[in-house]
This record gives sequence, C-alpha cells and structure tokens, in this order.
Amino acid sequence: MDYENISDEELILRLRDGESNITDFIMDKYKNLVRSKAKTMYILGADTEDLIQEGMIGLFKAIRDYDSGRDASFFTFADLCVSRQMYTAVQASRREKHAPLNSYVSLYSTGNLSGSEREEGEELQLVNAIASHTDLNPEDMLIDKENVENLEKMLEKELSAFEKEVLDLYMIGMSYSQIAKVLGRDEKSTDNALQRVKMKIKIYKKGKP
Repeated sequence: MDYENISDEELILRLRDGESNITDFIMDKYKNLVRSKAKTMYILGADTEDLIQEGMIGLFKAIRDYDSGRDASFFTFADLCVSRQMYTAVQASRREKHAPLNSYVSLYSTGNLSGSEREEGEELQLVNAIASHTDLNPEDMLIDKENVENLEKMLEKELSAFEKEVLDLYMIGMSYSQIAKVLGRDEKSTDNALQRVKMKIKIYKKGKP
C-alpha cells in the first residue's frame, strides 16, 4: 500500500481501523526527525544512540495516543512526544552520573557530536547561545576559561530545578511554547523562569572583579 500522499491524520484514522502496517510506515517516515533531535539533545548529556532509541519510543507513543479532535497536527504532537521522551532520558542519565550541570559540557566549549554523527556546522557555542538569548553582548559573557567552573557552580547553586530545565531547552534552540509543552508548564512561567536566569547571570557578571 502506498501511503506517501496520505496525510498523517488520515493515516492514524486508518490505523485505528485496523491497518496495522501504517505504524511501521510512520515510524520510518519520522526516523530522521528523531535522529535530528538526538543530535540536538546530545549536548545536554546522554548517549546519542540511547537518545535515538528513546525518541523512537516517544514516536511510538505519539502514534498510539494521537487524537485529532484534541491535539494539533500529528507532526506537532509527535515532535512534542519525542522531545519529552528524550529529555526524560537526559535527566535520568544525569541522575546516574550525579552531575546535574553536565548539560553545559562547558559553557565555553562547543557541543560537538562524536564519531559518525559529527557533521561540520553542528557545533553550538554555549556562551554565544546564552548571549544571543539574554540580551547580553557575547563579549560580556567571555569569562576566562579558568572561571568556567565557578560559573557552573553558581548556576547549580542559584538556579531552581525548573530554571535549569528551561535553560537547558532554551540553549538548544527551543521556543518558549515548545519548552512549556515539553515541561508541562505555561508559557508565562517559562518566560519568567528565563528572565530570572538572565538576571542571575547578569548579577554574577557584575560581581566579577
């Protein structure tokens, strides 16, 4: 059966009617979305292949749970389910390593992918990411590498669990609305959390000699 020209929403309806092979088709269709998200989430601390596996679980849950009368498009719902599943895996990985802030890899390094997953241009300079999203000039964020550990300790001490989660997801490029959905919070509380993070970073900078 050729499903290429059939909308995801119609495919889900046909799946509910008994065309079970549609599940395999959708899983294959969105595997590149999963791999792309795994590359992005890798910077937060987790094995890429583990993230891909978790992402495929999230995709399967999306297929299983999608409700066209309740949810947005299937793509949007699947994107959310995959992100949630992967971020849950990242948090579990951190607990095992007892390193809550290993997400930052180093605020002054680049988040490189390893092995065959590495592709040119897929590096994210975390300092510039913070600067571009927090109204700080990149040069204002350039702290000597020797002070990176102090900044990370400050973030660990001063940020709430929710603020850390918001910063995690914002630094990998998620919008307020995406972060809110992944974390199950409203956009206003997400925005407020990021504003608090911005202020704490500015206060830290002002307190530096």
